[in-house]
Amino acid sequence: MVFGIRPAGCVPSQRTLAGGKSRACVEEYNECSQLVNSKLSAEIDYLNNKLPQYIIVCVDIYNPFLDLIQNPQNYGFEVADKGCCGTGVIDVTFLCNKYTGTCPDHNKYVFWDNFLPTGSAYRILVHQIL
Repeated sequence: MVFGIRPAGCVPSQRTLAGGKSRACVEEYNECSQLVNSKLSAEIDYLNNKLPQYIIVCVDIYNPFLDLIQNPQNYGFEVADKGCCGTGVIDVTFLCNKYTGTCPDHNKYVFWDNFLPTGSAYRILVHQIL
């Protein structure tokens, strides 16, 4: 299994850095993700034809993840535009620590930090994909 690229323009860090005052998803970045995914899928098709003894599957993560971000309430989430840890807008790894704190209930957040989904979001994505 080869996983595609998620909607890069909708992760909290990119919304903060390039999404303007409204922190909207950055469509150009999402278009880049879709381009990479289409090229990846074509390459997987080529490899499957070239190597028939193997089964290689390209897993679409882009669309399920985008739906989770655009419709968080459908999945039991309340916050999809910022992360649970720190300020939620630009914190990641070492900036998410015992001094910056986390949100009261990470199960209400799609993102743990500015890049990574929460465990709850991962569980939903895995169930959608498999």
